Amino acid sequence: MNIQVSDNPAELRYELRADGELAGEIRYRRIPGGLALVHTEVEPRRTGLGSVLVQQALDDMRARGLRLVPVCPFVRAYVKRHPEYEELLTADDAVPE
Repeated sequence: MNIQVSDNPAELRYELRADGELAGEIRYRRIPGGLALVHTEVEPRRTGLGSVLVQQALDDMRARGLRLVPVCPFVRAYVKRHPEYEELLTADDAVPE
């Protein structure tokens, strides 16, 4: 399966495509210096791709120097399980230990 994640700023979302077909998305809001990731959704038949979507979105944000506000519970849980992404969090949004 060919997986691609890309930012679609016109739609305010990261898109996950599996074999060219839209299979998931993370909706976001722009904030000064970063993004608030507000909702993650992946087609039910595409189990396991939610983590791929979040990881690649966070990697893109890191490469662009953007800060993260994890409004979405799935994104917040992912960051808690992967502390290497905590550096992206704004001071107000640090994940408690």
